[in-house]
Amino acid sequence: MASPGEAATDDSHVGKNKKPPARYWQELPEEGEDENKDEKGGEKPLPQKDQQTQKAKKRKQEEDQRDGKKFVSGKSDPFPGPAPIPKERVQKFKRKDKAKKPRHQHFKLRDMMKRSDEASEMSQKQAARFDLLLPEDAGFLEGDEDEDTCTISQEDIAEAVDITSGAKYFNLKLSQFGPYRVDYSKTGRHLLLGGRRGHVACIDWQSKHLMCEINVMESVNDVKWLHSEAMYAVAQKKWLYIYDSNGIELHCIRKFNDVLRMQFLPYHFLLATASATSFLQYLDVSVGKEVAAFCTKTGRLDVMCQNPHNAIIHLGHPNGTVTLWSPNQKEALVKMLCHQGGVRSVTVDKTGTYMVTSGLDKKLKVYDIRAFKPLKSYFLPAGASCLSLSQRGLLSAATGDVVQVYRDVWSAPVTKPYMAHRVRGSVWGLHFCPFEDVLGVGHGDGFTSMLVPGAGEPNFDGLDANPYRSAKQRQEWEVKALLEKIQPELISLDPTELGYVDRATFEQRHRDRVQALGYDPLAKEKFVPKYKKKGRSSAGAVERRKKQVAHEDQRDEIRKTVEDKMKMEKEIKERAQKKAALSNQKSALDRFKK
Repeated sequence: MASPGEAATDDSHVGKNKKPPARYWQELPEEGEDENKDEKGGEKPLPQKDQQTQKAKKRKQEEDQRDGKKFVSGKSDPFPGPAPIPKERVQKFKRKDKAKKPRHQHFKLRDMMKRSDEASEMSQKQAARFDLLLPEDAGFLEGDEDEDTCTISQEDIAEAVDITSGAKYFNLKLSQFGPYRVDYSKTGRHLLLGGRRGHVACIDWQSKHLMCEINVMESVNDVKWLHSEAMYAVAQKKWLYIYDSNGIELHCIRKFNDVLRMQFLPYHFLLATASATSFLQYLDVSVGKEVAAFCTKTGRLDVMCQNPHNAIIHLGHPNGTVTLWSPNQKEALVKMLCHQGGVRSVTVDKTGTYMVTSGLDKKLKVYDIRAFKPLKSYFLPAGASCLSLSQRGLLSAATGDVVQVYRDVWSAPVTKPYMAHRVRGSVWGLHFCPFEDVLGVGHGDGFTSMLVPGAGEPNFDGLDANPYRSAKQRQEWEVKALLEKIQPELISLDPTELGYVDRATFEQRHRDRVQALGYDPLAKEKFVPKYKKKGRSSAGAVERRKKQVAHEDQRDEIRKTVEDKMKMEKEIKERAQKKAALSNQKSALDRFKK
């Protein structure tokens, strides 16, 4: 009789050879597969045929691995290759269409174009894959049933949102030096205020940290950040001044006098100014030189904006026209009659497609700049004195002390505002903060920061405008931006013209070739009669041969002219036959003819 210990050893409930868990890509084991193993757990020697089959499988697997097929734990990968990308997401990041390949003899050009297409396709796919890392999306304000969003107050919105977003709604009571002009930096981090009575302040508005505060002791017409938050320009009563972020005066530019409005072109490092003496001037802030100065001859220039897409300056005039200017041309590129009265404000969206204007005729008009045609026209009872467009296409319009925000003004008819807010004092400046759902309002009683859900772009480009960059990153960005500065000569209405190939006509290329060679290589060689013996090269015989060749050329021309003439006569004859056939058809009214 066996002892209990021996029985436990012989008859264990756990199998000696535990099978690994089956995977869904593995083939199911066939019946009788385990027959190769004997009862003791050892493997039986395989027949010679089975050994050859296993060697062949192993050889094939090694060949597949050399060919690039991936294997997981000795098995083939069930999902080979990169993960598929949805076509809609790839189409979103499409940069260009595939270029037409040149003829076979231009093999170097073909290789260059092929590499360019491959790089563009790879970057397109990478951008589509990394789109998953941009989960932020713009959200808009939604009211309850039968509730208009324009009736929701700023206090209600500040209470409903989180603490960080609620802190972005605040008021600065500065009634002593108002009204105020407003400007946000390109990153949306810093705020610049300029009071009519000389008060200038720089604020890190998110942390409420005051960077500098000065009083220039004369009236201020406009303020504008330059390429970074380290410098800003102030249009004072007489001249244009440049200050740093500590309030120290860096430059006094006396060439720019009586400046009323300013716009800064960030990729060209150009400060464009409009003066009360009807002059439009451009200052290159990287070298401190005046690039261009034009007299528009249209009176006082107090309405100005820029097109962010192509860096064209839009000016509004008292006669109701809007003109488009470039530093490369002394005359206006385009003149548009927009209003029956004077133009009060102009703004352009970031894509450069739509322009919104308001005038003394109390109308708000939306134009398609591509076709220079009006799309929509709205009547505002009090008219709009200031306009501003956000990154997401929201339009803010100030009428007196009321700020109204409209949504989808160019895609659908608008009957009521999206949001509305009343401030203390008449509005003098409006500006949407980049990458934030905030609208800055400068008015007679100071400054108000409004919450406007859905106004800002939720995802920013960290290499272009990073709100969280450090001082070292800002310095590196500034150096790169200076190296990549676009020259003012490249500013044009259509920025895509720079990518076109200037294909000279065949006549121009042929003319240049003739001028370089000194003769026309395509000209027909003059007929020189061959010298013949036995008196056949006398002067008369040579002339006869020359006339014969000339007659042959004339015959070809005459034959071509006759063929064209016969073709025209045939067409006229066919037309006459069709007309006669139509006239011969009897009509129901022919019985009334006498």
